[in-house]
Amino acid sequence: MVFLGILLLYFFYNPSNSYYFPQCPFLTATGYYCTGCGSQRALHDLLHLDIMGVAKHNLLFIPAFLLIAYHWVRSYTPLKNKKSFPDIIYHPKTPIVLFILISLFTILRNIHFYPFTLLAPE
Repeated sequence: MVFLGILLLYFFYNPSNSYYFPQCPFLTATGYYCTGCGSQRALHDLLHLDIMGVAKHNLLFIPAFLLIAYHWVRSYTPLKNKKSFPDIIYHPKTPIVLFILISLFTILRNIHFYPFTLLAPE
């Protein structure tokens, strides 16, 4: 129920124009973008089906959303035989790959040269 309330809040209120939403503490303290900077605006855009807006605010939001959706479907979908559902993500090296991708994304989005500026949230 709380999750639905949060989704409704992000649907009706744009974090870009509202003071109700918290600011990123990492950005406020350091002046650098964290991995999640732009995610509130990206969620608002996703709820309005604006995929380009999602990509402009946080490019990593789309694969993260798909990964969470995959995990949810794999874990909570009532299947008669779970082995029939392909396991394409769960691998022993997956956490290492995700850590490297997230770290690179965070570093690259803070470089102030084109094309890295495209990764910074608008």
